[in-house]
Amino acid sequence: MDPSLLRAAASAAAGHQSHPGATLYVVATPIGNRADITLRALHVLGLATTVACEDTRVTAQLLQAYGLDGRPLLALHSHNENEAAARVCERLAAGEVVAYVSDAGTPGVSDPGARLVAAVLAAGHRVVPLPGPSSVLAAFSVAGDVAATGFVFRGFLPPRGAEREAALQAVADEPQAQVVFEAPHRIEALAAALAAALPGRRLTLARELSKQFESITTLPAADAPAWLAADANHRRGEFVLVVHARPAQATEGEGLPSAAEHCLAVLQRELPLKQAVALAADITGAPRKLLYSRALQRRDGT
Repeated sequence: MDPSLLRAAASAAAGHQSHPGATLYVVATPIGNRADITLRALHVLGLATTVACEDTRVTAQLLQAYGLDGRPLLALHSHNENEAAARVCERLAAGEVVAYVSDAGTPGVSDPGARLVAAVLAAGHRVVPLPGPSSVLAAFSVAGDVAATGFVFRGFLPPRGAEREAALQAVADEPQAQVVFEAPHRIEALAAALAAALPGRRLTLARELSKQFESITTLPAADAPAWLAADANHRRGEFVLVVHARPAQATEGEGLPSAAEHCLAVLQRELPLKQAVALAADITGAPRKLLYSRALQRRDGT
């Protein structure tokens, strides 16, 4: 699409809303596919008198793609966040509109931004979020974790030593779903650690989300090392992992958890009985014998 037409569409969609000066706008940007930019993000980036950013080279390319190049850029990254935040506050005090973007996704989520926001708020200025692309939510939305009632975001685990061991233990002990980031050169080590710590838990590996070679695979954690080893392409790109919630346990003297009951009912409508039971056991972790007994009852109308 012609950048000028895109900017016109952005103005038509978001121009009716007030975007006052002396305000920091925290803007989510695409995590891979540039078509995921929001019209409101384009509108605010066009209004900004300064665009603070994690990497000026990355942001310059992004702005150029939408015909917004020429905006003054201010580098604000993990190594200079406190100093750069002070400069942002100075510009806000002068009444400027400042937008902040990280290299990809939503700022402040395993990216710089939290110290900036804290400093701006402490200085008495307004901060407005512009929601948009998030690898965390993208991965969780396609994990199909029927037992989850929410999730714990862990980001990147410590790379080594006692801190890493403690973090892995925390992942193993947590019954709720969890979202973890990992780099390609460490994904095999993490998969091996998760396979050892929680082999029965299901794991979704989302790789290169929204990009050309995106892949999303869900399997038992015990099978993740073999899946990575099967193809070198499986180990390329940035990873978002969803460790599924620990399924509610049922004994033979108890009924099925409601999530397992619902899952079985849905599968049994579409699949042969044995296949529905096997898949429901894999998804929910409920005992196969209980699932089979309940499937027979459903089939016979009891």
